[in-house]
Amino acid sequence: MTARIYRPSKNAMQSGQAKTHRWLLEYEPEAARTVDPLMGYTSSTDMRQQIKMSFESKEDAISYAKRNGIAYRVIEPKEKAEKRHSYSDNFRFDRVGVWTH
Repeated sequence: MTARIYRPSKNAMQSGQAKTHRWLLEYEPEAARTVDPLMGYTSSTDMRQQIKMSFESKEDAISYAKRNGIAYRVIEPKEKAEKRHSYSDNFRFDRVGVWTH
């Protein structure tokens, strides 16, 4: 019964950073998923896969796991390197191979 503690990244349909500041605690799957031969549904006998708890900080999630005797693994987020661009860079004359307007 190992848990993952991580901060989720934004999805592809998101332009902002909403819902990416909280830390999640999820259990790693213990049993493999099976496919129902008749209907093709994917199912599992592991009910802990359905549990997802959110915390304000990484320390809160770690202390919860320690209090309840849960083995955990912390996955640190990869921070995005922001590139500063000027609006006027869109209209530079030395841009090669890029259509501007």
